[in-house]
Amino acid sequence: MSKEYVDDIARYASKVDEAAVAGIVKHLGIALRSKDAALVSCSSKDELARVRDSWLKKKLDLGDDDKRLDAAIKDVCEAMKADKRKQRVTFYYLLAEKFGKLGLFTP
Repeated sequence: MSKEYVDDIARYASKVDEAAVAGIVKHLGIALRSKDAALVSCSSKDELARVRDSWLKKKLDLGDDDKRLDAAIKDVCEAMKADKRKQRVTFYYLLAEKFGKLGLFTP
């Protein structure tokens, strides 16, 4: 399953840290079994607020103001706009990469 995510991320990132991908997959765990939970909807304000609060603030431990975090989420939505089905692993990877936090997911 990680290979599928690595290939998806490679469409957006010049270099993919496979250990970080595996760490993100492990962190998301059972949530990835649900097709709906495995995707991010950029059209849902509630979803994007959850990404900001749960992923960026809680997991990545970012203390930036909401405007900066929301701008980063918007950037990733824009980068992935051609995808109707935005994989959560890819979305989270791109955000972690943007903030230099991929190391949190590698041994």
